[in-house]
Amino acid sequence: MDTIENSVQKLRSKAKITQEQLADAVGVTRQTIIAIEKGSYTPSLLLALKISQYFKKPVESIFEVCRK
Repeated sequence: MDTIENSVQKLRSKAKITQEQLADAVGVTRQTIIAIEKGSYTPSLLLALKISQYFKKPVESIFEVCRK
């Protein structure tokens, strides 16, 4: 089964922003950001693109498909 790993928490920490600030910037709840960072929620393509635009990084550098 394929999974998606992400570097959202690392990027957020490096940018020195809170989960709440990122959530507000991309239009979701803090709980959604928590779930994405834990890997228990895979964001929609639209949300993944919003996150990548926020961090000014290619989406594939933040979200990576891992084959299990």
